[in-house]
Amino acid sequence: MSVRRSLLAILDQGPCYGYQLRAEFDRRTGGAWPLNVGQIYNTLERLERDGLVVKGDTDEHGHVYYAITDAGRADVRAWFEEAVSRPAARDELAVKIALAATLPGVEADVLVAGEHAAARERLSALRAQDAADDAYGAEALAAEIVHEGLVAQAEAEVAWLGRVAARLAQHPESTRAVALSERRPKRGRPARVA
Repeated sequence: MSVRRSLLAILDQGPCYGYQLRAEFDRRTGGAWPLNVGQIYNTLERLERDGLVVKGDTDEHGHVYYAITDAGRADVRAWFEEAVSRPAARDELAVKIALAATLPGVEADVLVAGEHAAARERLSALRAQDAADDAYGAEALAAEIVHEGLVAQAEAEVAWLGRVAARLAQHPESTRAVALSERRPKRGRPARVA
């Protein structure tokens, strides 16, 4: 999730101070990803450094307002126009299971069964949860959109873990262990292939 661009999108509506940005972000996303205020102010400092926001006036309560610049507006427009790039394969669960499946003495089947049960519980809890507890109108719509995305991700994880369990069942533990390689890697960077 791009905190940077999310804050810019909110600032595109008008100047805000840090706690206000936090509240607006929560209100517009159903509170699915709580941001801490320190993260917001660090992000605002970087946005200011990069010329995407400017620090404005301070009100009588000591709130420092930030306003978006033209470059910030262009950045937000570009964000809304481009497709989100999903990271390739840095999924801790996939790596954990892959390691478990190839290490002797690790019961990958049991690990996957436990993860599968936990994923089904998360999915069940998400399905039971009301996405827009006390939100109305556009806020309820935003909360529902985020909630449905979380449900879809949980459904996909449950389905994937089911497929992993089936694959492990096709390969007995005795055939999965991978011994340490006899080949020793050299220090430094790998040679370039021309």
